[in-house]
Amino acid sequence: MLRAGLLPALFVAAVLPAAARPLAPGEDVQAAVETAAVGEVLELLPGLHHGPVLLDRPVTLAGREGAVLEGPGQGSIVTVTAEGAAVRGLLLRGSGSDVPGMDSAVLLRQSAKRAVVEGNRMEGNLFGVYVHGAEGAVVRGNTILGRAGGRMAEHGDGVAVWNAPGARIESNDIRFGRDGIFVKTSKQNIFTGNRLRDLRFGVHYMYTNNSEVSGNISSGNHVGYAIMFSQRLSVRDNISEGDRDHGLLFNYANGSTITNNWVIGQTAATDRRAEDQVDREHAVPVGDEVSGVAPTKCVFIYNANRNHFTGNRFEGCGIGVHFTAGSEGNEITGNAFIGNRTQVRYVGTRHLDWSRAGRGNYWSDNAAFDLDRDGIADAAYRPNDLVDRVLWVAPSAKILLNSPAVQVLRWAQSQFPAILPGGVVDSRPLVTPPPLPEAAPGWPR
Repeated sequence: MLRAGLLPALFVAAVLPAAARPLAPGEDVQAAVETAAVGEVLELLPGLHHGPVLLDRPVTLAGREGAVLEGPGQGSIVTVTAEGAAVRGLLLRGSGSDVPGMDSAVLLRQSAKRAVVEGNRMEGNLFGVYVHGAEGAVVRGNTILGRAGGRMAEHGDGVAVWNAPGARIESNDIRFGRDGIFVKTSKQNIFTGNRLRDLRFGVHYMYTNNSEVSGNISSGNHVGYAIMFSQRLSVRDNISEGDRDHGLLFNYANGSTITNNWVIGQTAATDRRAEDQVDREHAVPVGDEVSGVAPTKCVFIYNANRNHFTGNRFEGCGIGVHFTAGSEGNEITGNAFIGNRTQVRYVGTRHLDWSRAGRGNYWSDNAAFDLDRDGIADAAYRPNDLVDRVLWVAPSAKILLNSPAVQVLRWAQSQFPAILPGGVVDSRPLVTPPPLPEAAPGWPR
């Protein structure tokens, strides 16, 4: 019979991995992989090691501090085809430049289910990690520095995901390149706790459903979160700070919940990229009326339907919400619109009430009274009128804003609401802003 004191020691021995096999600089890493046992850890010692490496069996390729795995400038540095394989703790550099070939620091093929890429540093590669069909893969805690300069649209992404159900991309710091995280034709993915800087789009969704974008921070990108042609998403607790064109962009995105996000604008120099660096596929026109402010629009909603926006804070943008192209059935309540040059730009003729169950939104420019002290303003708030519509169509009419005729028109609209155009009205506006969203808790601002 075993003594009780031996049981903890036997349990620890059972769960600890076998001792790692050290590989000194200059040793053949690929040869070591080909002779490795299932579950073995190959540990690269500090110094320069040469790729490419193919992980075609479930082993871990790890590095001690100072270990560098360098590719030959062609193809991917590490290609993983084995289910459950892992790449950890390496400095990876020297991928090729073939976009269709998916040249990456780490390329996860479709057979690499539940592979893990964790705690690496990737510098100057075309793609950082390409999850090409690897179901349940995890990309966690990596620092990914892409390529800077030149044509941004010709660079690769920090993390690219294609048809990889259940993949998790979390706690990565991604800078430079094309998009921070780009996903296409997938489902049930989670992108959480990432920091995304100096990119075209921080997060870019295409044809991906039933997924989550949470707790990320986007800073200094062209667009923070571009959600396109996707359904049933949870977009929550994210920050967009000083992104150039849009904090949040929803294009043909339907049936999603957008909660507790914070878009923070800032005055920006008009340092637009050179004309030859513009990505025509995703370019969105920017109006002169909001030049010098970043982002141009806190939220751009284009043909996006049945979404729920609540608890968000949209602050300091050229336009708080640009709402257009037949977007229907959206619920927008409990949000704060603070200090935007234009709170709402609604291109349409229907009457939309942005309140529900007796509760609307907070508007910083609403000089409201609350005589009964119930937290709800005593009069409805209308962000746009006939004069706004004239200015959208003919911006040169701004010269007439202070004319007596315009002042009389605005007075008449306030006295006779029946002559107001169709558009957004908040019938139950809040008199105090909701609490600040507790967004992106993993990244200090």
